[in-house]
Amino acid sequence: MAEAERIIGTPETPDEAAAPEEHEERQPPRGKRRITALVLVAVLAYVLDLVSKLIVVAELEPGNRSVELLGEWLRLDVIRNPGAAFGFGEAFTIIFTVIAAAVIVVIFRLARKLYSAPWAVALGLLLGGALGNLTDRIFRSPGVFEGAVVDFVAPKHFAVFNLADAAIVCGGILIVLLSFKGLDPDGTVHKD
Repeated sequence: MAEAERIIGTPETPDEAAAPEEHEERQPPRGKRRITALVLVAVLAYVLDLVSKLIVVAELEPGNRSVELLGEWLRLDVIRNPGAAFGFGEAFTIIFTVIAAAVIVVIFRLARKLYSAPWAVALGLLLGGALGNLTDRIFRSPGVFEGAVVDFVAPKHFAVFNLADAAIVCGGILIVLLSFKGLDPDGTVHKD
């Protein structure tokens, strides 16, 4: 009988029998997937970015107006940015378009294993921001995949940005904090 148990892999000692239970404890805590939270945050970030750009372009761009919100410390100024953050890489608009599309694909793939609410918020912010700027790159002049992003939030002594940029930065910061805390997208916590 012992020979048959050894051949088919039945544990022979109590220590060997405990090994599968230990393995089960390492499995990620499953609950509800957080795809709905990711989508809601992404849609909110995207809609806020899109609506703000539509309003700013319609109200400020025709006369090249500027609106002071907090005196000289914070203004609304419309600029068209074909490059990346801080105006870098203006000749590489198509590359930024491809990068934004790749980020979106990676987030959708990661969403299948998403069980952490904080990660859902972080990825939702990244997704909404990437979609907001990608929309500009596809649909704004000078042409498809070469469009300039509408930036309008102008703090004193800082680069002009938009709400999509703010969502991307906040999502990135949240991801760094979650990583430092050891929280993975699947809901597990690791200590490295």
